[in-house]
Amino acid sequence: MELRNKVVIVTGASRGLGKAIAASLVDRGANVFGLARSADQLHELRSELGEGFHPVECDVREEPQVRKAVEVVLRDGGRIDALVNNAGLGIYGPVEALGVEEWDVQIETNLRGVFLCTQAVLPPMKEQNRESGFGGHIVNVASIAGLIGTPRLAAYNASKYGLRGFSDALMKEVRDDGIKVTCLYPGSIETSFSASSGSRGATHKMQPEDVASTVIHVLEAPENYLISEVVMRPLRPRG
Repeated sequence: MELRNKVVIVTGASRGLGKAIAASLVDRGANVFGLARSADQLHELRSELGEGFHPVECDVREEPQVRKAVEVVLRDGGRIDALVNNAGLGIYGPVEALGVEEWDVQIETNLRGVFLCTQAVLPPMKEQNRESGFGGHIVNVASIAGLIGTPRLAAYNASKYGLRGFSDALMKEVRDDGIKVTCLYPGSIETSFSASSGSRGATHKMQPEDVASTVIHVLEAPENYLISEVVMRPLRPRG
C-alpha cells in the first residue's frame, strides 16, 4: 500500500513505540489519527509532527470513546486505510500477589482495546473493499510475550497470547473482504515499558524506530499478499 495520503489510526500514539510509528507514518505522507488518553501529550506531538498528525483523545478500553473516535476519523479523514493497535501495558509481579485490578487493566487494555478498535473499523473497511477491491490493513502489536511465557508477567502473557489467537482468527475471517491482518511480536524495546512494568528485559534493546520500520514494511507490502506474523528480537540482547 502506498502510504501517501492514506488515513491511518495508531493507538497508544502519545509516547514510546506508538509515537515512533506515528512519526514514521507522517514521514511517509500518511494522515495519522493518534489515539491516547493523554490529550496534552497528543497535542505536543501534533506540534512536533505537524498537520499530518491528528490528536484524538480516547481510552481504548471504553466502547463509547472508541466509537466516537472512529466517527471523528471518518468525518475528518473520509476513510480508514489502516489501524495499528499499539496501545498496551504490563505489570510485573507474581500471580499470588497480583491484584484483580492489575489483571483487569492489562486484559482490558491489551486485548479488549484491540477488539473494540478492530470491531469499529471493520464496517468501513468492508465498504471500502466493495467500492475499490481493497479494504485496509490491521496491524496488531503483540509481544514476544505472546509466544513465550515469562515468570512474573503472567497477566501480560495471557493478554498477548490472547492477541495472537485473536489476530490469527481475524486474519482468516476477513481476508476475503480485502482486509489484511498482521500480528507483530517484538522483543525488548527501549521505551518506558520496562520501568513501568517492573521488568528489566534485555540490556541492549531494539529502538522504537526499528520496530516502527517493520510496521511501515508490512503496510507498504503489495496488496496481493499479506504478511501475517513477524517476530523481532534484539541481535545481541546482553551486549
